[in-house]
Amino acid sequence: MTEVEPATGRVAELDPRSPLPLWAQLEQQLRNRLAANEFAEHFPTEAELAYAYGISRHTVRDALRRMAADGLVVRRQGRGTTVASREFEQPLRGFYHLADTLRQQGGEERSEVLAAQVGQDDSAASQLGLAPGTEVVIIARLRSVGGDPVALDRSWLPVEPGKRLLGADLSAGSLYDLLAGRAGVQITGGWERIFAVSPSATDRRLLRLPVGSAAFAIQRLALAGGRPVEWRESCIRGDRFCLRADWAEPIR
Repeated sequence: MTEVEPATGRVAELDPRSPLPLWAQLEQQLRNRLAANEFAEHFPTEAELAYAYGISRHTVRDALRRMAADGLVVRRQGRGTTVASREFEQPLRGFYHLADTLRQQGGEERSEVLAAQVGQDDSAASQLGLAPGTEVVIIARLRSVGGDPVALDRSWLPVEPGKRLLGADLSAGSLYDLLAGRAGVQITGGWERIFAVSPSATDRRLLRLPVGSAAFAIQRLALAGGRPVEWRESCIRGDRFCLRADWAEPIR
C-alpha cells in the first residue's frame, strides 16, 4: 500500500555515508530548528518528517525518543509530538519578578487584566495595616508567555498610591515600574513566602491546568520606606516555573 505523501515538502537529505547514524543526524537538525523557533505553530508528524528527510518512520521515532528523553518534545499516544513547554527559572536572591525573569530568559510576557478597581477586602487590608472596611485598589492579571498562561497575580494596594495605576496600561510589565513612574513610589523591601498548592477550580481553569496539577503559591508584602504598599497573592504553574539558589560559601 502506498502511503500518501504529506503536504510538507522535502527539507534536506541526510548523509547515509556519514559515521553519524541517520537518527542522530535528524535529531541534530531538529534541535537546530527548535532553537530557531521553527515549530512554534506546529511540530511535524512522523510521516511528515519521514517524507521531508527521505528516511523511515522507525528512524524518525529513534530521534524523537531521544529528544523526548531530554525534555525537548512531548510524545502522546494518539496525539503526536508537541514542543515541550519552556520552564522559567527564578533565582532565590530576591523577589519573584515574572516580567524580569521572562525578559532575561527570552520570553515575552503579556497580561490579561481581570480586575482593576477600588473595592473592599478586609483580609488584604489587614495585611496592609489598614482598618477593616477600608477601601483598597484591587488589580488581578493573568500573565502569559506566547499565548500560554503562566501565572495569576492578585494585588491589593492602599487607595493612595494604588489609584495612580487604574488608568495605566497593565497589559505587560511590572506594577512596581508603574508605581515608580506614575506615583514616585519606590519599593525598598518586604517579604514573601513560596509554597506548593493545589489550585482552586477557578485558578486551574484560568491557568489551563489539568485536575490534580500542583502549582506554586506566592504571598508577598511589598514596602516603600517601611510602609506597606502592596499585598500580593500569586498562583504560578508548577510545570513552567522553578526556583534556583546560588551560594558562594562552603557547604557544611
